[in-house]
Amino acid sequence: MPVIKKVRKLGGLSGIAAGPGARATSPLRPQFVLKTPPCSDVCPNHTDIRAVLTNIAQAETHGKSYDQAFEQAFYIIAERNPLPAVCGRVCPHPCEEACNRNHLDAPASINCLERFIGDFALEKGFPLRRLSEDRLPEKIAVIGSGPSGLSCSYQLARRGYPVTVFEAFPKPGGMLRYGIPTYRLPRQILDAEIARILALGVELRCETMVGKDVPYEDLRQVYAAIFVGIGAHRGLSLGVPGDEAPNVLSGVEFLHRVNAGERPDVGKTVVVVGGGDTAVDAARAAARLGAKTTILYRRTIQEMPAIRQEVEEAKREGIQIEFLAAPSAVATENGCAVGLTCLRMELGEPDASGRRRPVPIPGSEFYVGASTIIAAISQEPDFTGLESFTAERGGIPVDDRGETTVPGAFAGGDVLELGIVTTAIFHGRRAAEVIHSRLRGTPVESAPAPPVITYDRMRLDYYPKQPRTEMERVPVDERLQDPDREVNLGLTREQVIAEAKRCLSCGLCSECDNCWKYCQDQAVIKPFEKGQPYRFKLEFCQGCKKCAEECPCGYIEMV
Repeated sequence: MPVIKKVRKLGGLSGIAAGPGARATSPLRPQFVLKTPPCSDVCPNHTDIRAVLTNIAQAETHGKSYDQAFEQAFYIIAERNPLPAVCGRVCPHPCEEACNRNHLDAPASINCLERFIGDFALEKGFPLRRLSEDRLPEKIAVIGSGPSGLSCSYQLARRGYPVTVFEAFPKPGGMLRYGIPTYRLPRQILDAEIARILALGVELRCETMVGKDVPYEDLRQVYAAIFVGIGAHRGLSLGVPGDEAPNVLSGVEFLHRVNAGERPDVGKTVVVVGGGDTAVDAARAAARLGAKTTILYRRTIQEMPAIRQEVEEAKREGIQIEFLAAPSAVATENGCAVGLTCLRMELGEPDASGRRRPVPIPGSEFYVGASTIIAAISQEPDFTGLESFTAERGGIPVDDRGETTVPGAFAGGDVLELGIVTTAIFHGRRAAEVIHSRLRGTPVESAPAPPVITYDRMRLDYYPKQPRTEMERVPVDERLQDPDREVNLGLTREQVIAEAKRCLSCGLCSECDNCWKYCQDQAVIKPFEKGQPYRFKLEFCQGCKKCAEECPCGYIEMV
């Protein structure tokens, strides 16, 4: 064994003399420090995505079948989200943009994995699990059966509360049903996931508008707490001369009619104004009605808020997109719109949203003919009968726990802010947890999340590059012949397993054995059984740091 000669200390570290076999030592010792993966950090509902993927990736190693791993993955998701098959289809998956694998090759297909797991759970008939078999006395009212209302109902019902959902429309689902076309979200999927929530004992009263059919004050007499998740089903007008013409529709109005089973006569030429998901959905729905469709958007594709994949699919379906263009007036004949006068735009300084403000270019006027114009620029809630909730500038003010200024009432979803379905699900879950803590007199669990692990704190060179699996889609000619047919086909079982294995397990041990292999002091104890934790025998450790330096997922720190 080589003789180690210690030399002077620098900054608390002990060095060694250079020479063959010499290695550094220090007073620091390794410690396992759990980190938050960036995918879960940016997920509005903070789903434990890493646990979902690694549970599948390590199934064989841990002696589980993949069916068992899929089932466990479903219940990991369902802890926070009762709608994985829905979210796996309509969520714009910000988790993938944050994935550390972006700095190696391409992100894991998290959204497709969630869809597969959600579909697997429906196919196998997995029920949602209760947290308690107790039946609690306090009744809860939920106004609106969109994603926030469904999420709140689920979290309260699984804790034992009797929940009644009041829905103004004929069927539940809110914007999931009436705002998203069937080619993106098949109704049998939505119906099945809602039925699973109702099976927990949730009562659903459709075609019952609180504030009109039932006074809000009556609910306060019966229910211990109320959650308001009425969504934003009222579209904003273009705000230009002529926009009151009967064939100028809002995006939400048009999609509601289509999704309710109507086939509106939109004529041969449709122009959609806007750049969000509602605009793209409306344009693709109009194309399925046989219209030549154009989208006008006042910024560039880089600022377009719609899901990029849906924008690309719209282009494949023949939809033209005019960027840097905005309407200035609706041209009418005999009281009906026949086209739009528009202006070319250029981008100026950033506005409040952080995006560059579009500015009209003088003398750039041009004309676009249209048999129907669809304004998909924004939308707002309808507060009829619920005016007591609104602030002077509209909207419902809430605190950081979703509680309104009305005693005993909470709110969430698009009634607070226009956002994605996962944000609405988070709002519902947050409110349910606070309602439960208030009624039971217990504190809300709010442990701070561990620090986020970024790619520069990992050993990405340890992981082999692997191509990302992209899902197949129905060919354009086939999808337009069958307008309700789902376009995105998802991943196969084999593809899901392969994608799960691409997860880097950021910030948590992936059982690679590097710490054990590189430790020259035999200070790392490798478990006999896979899935059990590694341990340190610190009395053997010399502080060489090799375990921390060679840990690919950044789980080991020297402290």
